[in-house]
Amino acid sequence: MLPEKSSPDLQTAVDLSCTPSSLSSSPTKSATDEMQKEQTPQVPPRIRIPQTQDNTKQLTQPDTQPALPARRLSRLPHEFMKTSPDDNSDEYEDLDLINSTVYRVNTPDRDYRIGVGITSIEMNVGNVKDSDRRNFDLTTPYRIFSFIAESEQLREQWVDVMRNAIGEALSNSEVADRIWAEPSNSFCADCGAPKPEWASINLCVVLCKRCAGNERVNSFWAANVPPSEALTPSSCSDERRRFITNKYRQGKYRKYHPLYGNQKELNNALCINVQCSDVLETLSLIFCGADVNCITDMASWPSPLSLASAHSQPLQAELISHNLNTELPQSEVGGAMQAIHYSAPTCVSHNGFLFKTASMARAVNERKAREEFSRRWCTLNDGTFSYYESDKNSNPNGTLKASEIVCLTVDVTEKHGYDNTFELYSESERLYLFGTDDPDSHKEWVKSIAKSFIPASAEPLLRLSFERIGRLKCKDGLNLQMSKVGWFALVGSTLHAYLEDGQGEEIHLRKLNELSIQQDNEVLVLVERGRTLYIEGERKLDFAGWCAAIQTAAGSGGDTLSQQQLTETDIPVIVHICIGYITQCGLTSEGIYRKSGVNSRVAALCERFRRDARSLRLREGEHQVDDVSNVLKRFFRELEEGLFTSEDSSTWLSTAAIQDESMKISQYQLLFNRLPLVNKATLQALINHLYCVQRFSELNQMNLHNLAIVFGPTLFQTDGKDFTAGRAIEDLIQHYTLIFEVEEQQLKKQLEEITVIIQVREKLNTKFPSTEPGGHFICTVYLEEKKNTAEQHVKIPGAMTAAELTCEVLDRRNIPVQDKEYWSCWEVSNKEEMERPLHYQERVLPILHSFGTDSHLLIKKHLEMETMIVYLTSKVDPSKHGMMKFREERSILGLGLTSGSFHDRYFILNSSSLRMYKEVRSNRPERDWPVITLKVYLGIKKKLRPPTCWGLTVVYESKKQERPEKQQWYLCCDTQSEMREWFATFLSIQYDGDVWPQDGLQQTRVSRVLPDTRHGNVSLIPLRGSENEMRNSVAAFSQDPLAQRTADAVLQNVFARRVSMLNALSIRKSTRLKSMMEEKEQRKRKGVVTGNDGGEEEEEEEEEEGGLGDECY
Repeated sequence: MLPEKSSPDLQTAVDLSCTPSSLSSSPTKSATDEMQKEQTPQVPPRIRIPQTQDNTKQLTQPDTQPALPARRLSRLPHEFMKTSPDDNSDEYEDLDLINSTVYRVNTPDRDYRIGVGITSIEMNVGNVKDSDRRNFDLTTPYRIFSFIAESEQLREQWVDVMRNAIGEALSNSEVADRIWAEPSNSFCADCGAPKPEWASINLCVVLCKRCAGNERVNSFWAANVPPSEALTPSSCSDERRRFITNKYRQGKYRKYHPLYGNQKELNNALCINVQCSDVLETLSLIFCGADVNCITDMASWPSPLSLASAHSQPLQAELISHNLNTELPQSEVGGAMQAIHYSAPTCVSHNGFLFKTASMARAVNERKAREEFSRRWCTLNDGTFSYYESDKNSNPNGTLKASEIVCLTVDVTEKHGYDNTFELYSESERLYLFGTDDPDSHKEWVKSIAKSFIPASAEPLLRLSFERIGRLKCKDGLNLQMSKVGWFALVGSTLHAYLEDGQGEEIHLRKLNELSIQQDNEVLVLVERGRTLYIEGERKLDFAGWCAAIQTAAGSGGDTLSQQQLTETDIPVIVHICIGYITQCGLTSEGIYRKSGVNSRVAALCERFRRDARSLRLREGEHQVDDVSNVLKRFFRELEEGLFTSEDSSTWLSTAAIQDESMKISQYQLLFNRLPLVNKATLQALINHLYCVQRFSELNQMNLHNLAIVFGPTLFQTDGKDFTAGRAIEDLIQHYTLIFEVEEQQLKKQLEEITVIIQVREKLNTKFPSTEPGGHFICTVYLEEKKNTAEQHVKIPGAMTAAELTCEVLDRRNIPVQDKEYWSCWEVSNKEEMERPLHYQERVLPILHSFGTDSHLLIKKHLEMETMIVYLTSKVDPSKHGMMKFREERSILGLGLTSGSFHDRYFILNSSSLRMYKEVRSNRPERDWPVITLKVYLGIKKKLRPPTCWGLTVVYESKKQERPEKQQWYLCCDTQSEMREWFATFLSIQYDGDVWPQDGLQQTRVSRVLPDTRHGNVSLIPLRGSENEMRNSVAAFSQDPLAQRTADAVLQNVFARRVSMLNALSIRKSTRLKSMMEEKEQRKRKGVVTGNDGGEEEEEEEEEEGGLGDECY
């Protein structure tokens, strides 16, 4: 009887160098025909069979994991097996070979004649080996049979018959053709030698004679081969034997299946997978412990082998049949292990007619006419997309494997001659364009092709209505050293991504903070809040398409609010930028939103916003306030569906007619909550802005009523004849805090910030001497690091220098300045990742005015200053020259996106200019900048990927009033000392060698003028309000212990002034009234008093009172 399990030390192999011939003339065939003819079986030639020895002993295994099957090859059995049959046995038995099966029977002859056998051997698992004279061996995975024929002639006949039977049993033209059709089978799986002759059926690899995979199966067997243990074609036999043992017997280099160790799920996965064509997955399951003899719980197909046969999967059935007797490691699920439910790789099959153009090596930018397409029969089977001349041709015109497809693009309708088209991009940089007029057929093809090359880990992408789907490499901000393979799908303005070992995520392209192309169009940078994603292009053809598609999706996609580029708070970028600009520069502009801008400039600005609002930066002097305000109004007037939506717009207008205020406010709140998310955020931002505008109506003359007249017809898109729209807007502004549920404290803080902005602009627009008390600005300065405990709120007079500010902060913290300590004031920009130490004589207030929201002032030690001073002292020539790497921030495709890379340039810095040359021998400079116009910062943005970490950011600002210009570029040095020397030379030239005060900060600390705390800053004290508010305002500007007493003194002066003014008013008023009464009595006596005269007197009296009132305030 056959043992239930065979030894794991053997492998079934076949020589693929030739095809076995037919066995019609074999002795077996003749004997069989004769037996059938006479109805009595003939006794075949007798063969002596010595006792056999079971070969079930396993080789020594490591304790950590059970052994995997080693290999046995028909041409090299001696490398793996040793047998010692007992040749002295006198037992004789009879053999017969019928249909590639050897039957073994016992004597006497009657047992054979009645058909009683004790053993059958399937020849597809056997090998025959010649021995001396009459002996030969039949080796099987479970036993070795040694035979002795009665003569040498009979032995040769039996050996030939058995070998032909083995060849016939293993010959499968379909299997052989598919093995050789795979290009990766051109090399030995172990040593890489070309043209291997052997194929291991049960291990699914091809081998050379000396090694007796292919790349795809090697991804399982050799997934983790160390370079030190890898074989080469010149490796010796011992190295090969050791490598083969580790690779196949011990499975040392294999790739473990995710279900490894979970026997139940492994068996279930095997039963599922054998029903499709993925042989590699089945191989991985089997050699990670799946039981090929497991029970399927299906009566019709009780085993995986029967399942594979029933689903017409001959390759799967062949693989399973050759591993039926292979003993493999099996384990059960532990108590703490969570079962992983398996989903088999999908087997996709589809066919039909499509229209195809010739494949291309560049993107399709022009429209393809119908005449350029050819009708082709297309099939998708077993991961291969093929197209034929017609459905009657057997040889395809071309094939494209699913593993070679990197991107699938669905074109917009009617882009080409056929209504529905799609594009396939291959790894070989080829583009295939297919089309059809049938939308259902088009949809089915797109779905099937995408399903064939998208892995199971990214399967949710297939459920999306994508425009583009494919594979890209990417890096994120947490790990910039190693690229990950990611699967991406573009749907509208959302980029869906599934990265390696990660969950799916969505990137809202219209909400990006920045979108740019870098490194010569090889990296696409997507910056969102708290994260930067770098998408890399492996192939230029499909990556260029991805870049264009993502840039288009990130722009404004239409005329509705939801189709605009949005901020993180779902406000359109155009609204956010216009409101911000007007808040900074236009709140004091008289008649803001009422005046008209220049139509040509307004139209141009609208177009730029529509093209890419994110890249547009509004600058004072370059853009006029009235132009920007008209852009905002035009945007809302031309908005599709309107801000209040077309279906609810009439309800908003009818609400304005409600008389009861509380009911009206409740109805407004109800309508507001019914708006879409983007509409809600936009409406609240706009009404908040208008509320702030009318709060400063004494400056801009735009009160609540005037704003309602302007924005009513604009927001409701009416002709302006009906005043209901204006009343609705007036209600929203007037009851802003109630309708939108805004906290009073938050609104108060916002108004205070706007007040500070207005004050700063007023002070900067006038020339103020250092002694002017009203030129102060309150600024937050940090000590050594930016954190709440290091904050200092400092009054910045117009003439305060960086050294004075540094001493002010150090004095407040009682920090003594030691010798050789270089405390400085630094301008730090978090966004640009750069910082600059201010020169000690540089005024601070202009720096504050040019600040961005991401910049701040920091007081800290300048650790390199002493080294810089020593370097400058030792220099004979004040100029400097040398090579640096240069990169300029320039615009790409008119979208304002940075691009370019670093290039070597030669620079010369002298007392008047900085010149850049292409190389040292160049005579004419490429660029020339005046030194006085340059600001040099330490540091470069990391997203630019500078070649070294020692870089300078240079900002150039022209002094032309009619057309100011600002440029920014980056310089990289090879060493830190070189960067320090360049920066010191810049500083020395710009300030004529005076980089640090000769007496240090101590002299500045002593000589600086301290504020007069006895009077405080009277110009900042509000004269309106309660006594506590005035007391708090004064105390807030003073940080010393005398602040409270100073505030009290100031308050006493203020109230004394008020009392004196009121007394004077009272005296003047009583005197005036007394004289008027006397004059009136005199006129009455004379009878000359008239009604008009009395009216005029009363009017004059009111004017007088009003004037006195203003004087009082």
